[in-house]
Amino acid sequence: MTEESIQSMGGKARAEALTPEQRSEIARHAAEARHKLPKATHEGDLTLGNYTIHCAVLEDGQRVLTQSDLMRALGRARQAKGRQYYDGDVNMPAFLTAKNLKPFIDKDLEVTSSQIEFRPLKGAKAFGYPAELLPKVCEVFLRARDQGDVLTHNQIHIARQADVLMRALAHVGIAALVDEATGYQEVRDRLALQKILDAFISKELAKWAKRFPDEFYREIFRLKNWPWKGMKVNRPGVVAHYTNDVVYERLAPGVLKELKRINPPDERGQRKHKHHQWLTPDVGHPKLRDHLNGVLALMRASNTWKDFKKLLDRALPRHGLAAQIEMYDED
Repeated sequence: MTEESIQSMGGKARAEALTPEQRSEIARHAAEARHKLPKATHEGDLTLGNYTIHCAVLEDGQRVLTQSDLMRALGRARQAKGRQYYDGDVNMPAFLTAKNLKPFIDKDLEVTSSQIEFRPLKGAKAFGYPAELLPKVCEVFLRARDQGDVLTHNQIHIARQADVLMRALAHVGIAALVDEATGYQEVRDRLALQKILDAFISKELAKWAKRFPDEFYREIFRLKNWPWKGMKVNRPGVVAHYTNDVVYERLAPGVLKELKRINPPDERGQRKHKHHQWLTPDVGHPKLRDHLNGVLALMRASNTWKDFKKLLDRALPRHGLAAQIEMYDED
């Protein structure tokens, strides 16, 4: 029996007509398809108003909301039937394709509304939508409602649900909510920190080159009211502590900790290499130069070490990790 004739049969008859080889081939293709599905790494429940939506973060970092929970939260227990849909190469939930909603749907919604198949932590397959779809769908129905007599009787309750959900989402990003519900924020911060360290810390030791100008040390002595005897005289050990605090601690999050790890002191308390030799030439060294220029400007404007530290903490503070990551991403 040909493949075309088998395809024309009903489901049960088609299954009975298959040869063992054909069944094996179909099973193999199904297994390959399941294997290629993106996997969920984190799952959790998101509470919005009176609704709970199961959500997940996939291995590529994409946040998804499960299809069934999303539909229920919007007041749609199942796909719409008997409706007039507009033509177009779109892959949106059926209730969004009604002709009266077309003027309120942006192109970017068409792109982000495709259904996603993925492998959950338990089970073979699940269906969801990008988390960003939820507020966008809500906006469609709320804009249509605000236009007056646009929505049909069967769409009005969706607009009410959209209003409730948007109030619950107010001032909070949907991605952040999913990350919190699934516990992914810890991984997210760790990945972001690693991204920063990869940019700042080199895998190979660079040749020594002068990075700290003499004025940096001369200004420390002046502000501490110590007698300056030139660069040839050994500096007090506390100067290294000041350098870590004033420079490396404020350069980027995690940089000083990583430098101490890869460049530890020996049994005499001496480090074999300078910290700056481990900085990358394309990011680390330029950032160090710019930071030192800012530090020197604050030093010159100060009369005492205490004055300098006040200005330093205000202009170049030691930020928390989250604030540093946010600032780095914006840069």
